[in-house]
Amino acid sequence: MELEYHINRVISAEQFLDVLWRSGLAERRPVHDPNCIQGMLENSGLLLTAWAGEVLVGVARSVTDYHYACYLSDLAVDQAYQKRGIGKRLIALTQEQLGPQCSLILLAAPAANEYYAHIGFEHHPRCWVLPRDARVDCIE
Repeated sequence: MELEYHINRVISAEQFLDVLWRSGLAERRPVHDPNCIQGMLENSGLLLTAWAGEVLVGVARSVTDYHYACYLSDLAVDQAYQKRGIGKRLIALTQEQLGPQCSLILLAAPAANEYYAHIGFEHHPRCWVLPRDARVDCIE
């Protein structure tokens, strides 16, 4: 079956959750928090999807200003469809939507580190993450 790719096609939280589970990415996402999942979809700036008929088989979900930085926060491809270039195509389509100076940034799952290096991403050692339950001390 030939795949179809769409830019900013609306998907349901259920469709998103389904592809997260089928991709293996669900273990790293708040899949048991429906409000968070819905908010993730509603507040994405850019959503690229891959479809096999009516079945969602891939998602690239980004938050971006389209000019300087695009954070590719989710790249999920159904495990049954992996190793067919779908992830690369979703990344390429994401890039096509961005301005000429816009960098694509992501945090890789440990198992995907080699994948991103293999397709041309450069490792950046200065990423910092502040977990939601951590607090910045503002007292000086």
